[in-house]
Amino acid sequence: MPGHLQKEIEKIKKEILSLGAMVEDRLQKAIYAIKTADFVLAQKIIDTDFEIDEREIEVEEECLKILALHQPVATDLRFLVAVIKINNDLERIADYAANISKRFKASSHDPGKFKYDYTSMGDQTGKMLKKSLDALVRMDVDMAYQVREMDENVNTMRNDAYGAMKKDIQLHPEMVGEIINMYLISRHLERIGDHTTNIAEEVIYLIEGEIIRHR
Repeated sequence: MPGHLQKEIEKIKKEILSLGAMVEDRLQKAIYAIKTADFVLAQKIIDTDFEIDEREIEVEEECLKILALHQPVATDLRFLVAVIKINNDLERIADYAANISKRFKASSHDPGKFKYDYTSMGDQTGKMLKKSLDALVRMDVDMAYQVREMDENVNTMRNDAYGAMKKDIQLHPEMVGEIINMYLISRHLERIGDHTTNIAEEVIYLIEGEIIRHR
């Protein structure tokens, strides 16, 4: 039985990392779509979001099946609990990538009207996601703590976007709808940073057995 449990654990590990790679790809493409004004790519991200949803459900069902059949304890139990939470965070990140694409499409079909460059913010959230997944693969607690520290930069960028767009609304009240859509892109990126931080905190819990949320 223990040998069979470990095979199931390894299978879950591969599945969550595969899902992580898919989500990372969606986020990179969403940022690229904004940067290049690629409305076709943005629509593709929106249309294929269901694929992430389906994978998320599959991973959760596998985890619940292992919990019911094997009743794992100690490290194995902690791993499954962490994966269930990471699984949910990954699905939410993919949702925000789709929302970014929706906001981008709704804002304007004239890329010259964009008043805020999301490249730095997108790159930062992308690096956070990659680092959090690397921390999970390597079981590297130091790397997970680094992700938490990086989140402050994303929050600062979101605040900068808010300030810039607040001025834009005052200067161009006729474009308030478009500007709000642009601000919501920065808000979605900030939320991606939050969910990525959650993943890093679950890695810390997995390694150290300590819940550090809200600290």
